[in-house]
Amino acid sequence: METSQPPAPSEPVIEVTGLHRHYGSGTDGYHAVRGVDLTVGKGELFALLGTNGAGKTSTMELIEGLAAPTGGEVRVLGHDPHRERAAVRPRIGIMLQEGGFPGDLTVAETGRSWAGMTSRTRPVDEALELVGLTARRNVRVKQLSGGERRRLDLAMALLGRPEVLFLDEPSTGLDPEARAAVWRLVRELRAQGTTVLLTTHYLEEAEALADRLAIMHGGRVVTTGTVAEVIAGRPSRITFELPEFSGASLPPLPGAEVLAVGRRITVHTPRLQATLTELLGWADHHGIALGDLDARSASLEEAFLAIASEAAHRPPADAPAAPTARRRLIGLAR
Repeated sequence: METSQPPAPSEPVIEVTGLHRHYGSGTDGYHAVRGVDLTVGKGELFALLGTNGAGKTSTMELIEGLAAPTGGEVRVLGHDPHRERAAVRPRIGIMLQEGGFPGDLTVAETGRSWAGMTSRTRPVDEALELVGLTARRNVRVKQLSGGERRRLDLAMALLGRPEVLFLDEPSTGLDPEARAAVWRLVRELRAQGTTVLLTTHYLEEAEALADRLAIMHGGRVVTTGTVAEVIAGRPSRITFELPEFSGASLPPLPGAEVLAVGRRITVHTPRLQATLTELLGWADHHGIALGDLDARSASLEEAFLAIASEAAHRPPADAPAAPTARRRLIGLAR
């Protein structure tokens, strides 16, 4: 399934047109990003999804200005983030997959050090309070848990009161309570007008937070829209178990696909309410109890897996997998 992108927001903050990124040269090269188009409006939270190697991180790095594109254009707040970094960097915050802060510094020392390279800084203690690290301010970075380090990465991204916030896998390593706290904070920032571009492998995170999203595969955007638009057209699912020796055949279910494994029945249907009504009426008429009955609309996870599977069966890319590398904070000071 491919959905057309909704009309561009009235105040585009991020504009990406025909974006390409190529590593290496000749037959040894790899085309990681292949003609990506995106528009993110002011105050919008946009999620970029995809399987490993889909091109999300390569795309994010180009939009953040950490590298120059091989082709195409990027505009953030009206500027080229790579060529005009002096105009862009003071107005954005970046949370990378790994911060790379010196392990021997304390949390507070890290904040003060980063504040010295950041414009329009909020107080360090305020940033630490936002992410729940006040009690750990005097602990060395190397003594923090993985989840606490991710929260420190977020605190440093927020230190400069960014107008645009880039979050690359922000909740990796967080426990459920910490993840919920980060979600609340991100919602508050968006409500205050911050524009957020997010990558995540947690589909429930995108479903809970995103105003719009795009799914990438093989360096291309294969579908984009709101969560509802991306899910639209994916069949709902009804599952139940028939009693032994029920003796009655299922009724006709127009447009539905029925799969039976023993007495366990799965029905995929584009008409959830009508199909469920037909099934319940049939069961009531025949005096049949439908065991473990479950009916639900398609989820973003189901849509994502189906879209990724469809994209994978299209003509394959002409290059091997891209090399991976850790993303660090080198060059981000402003």
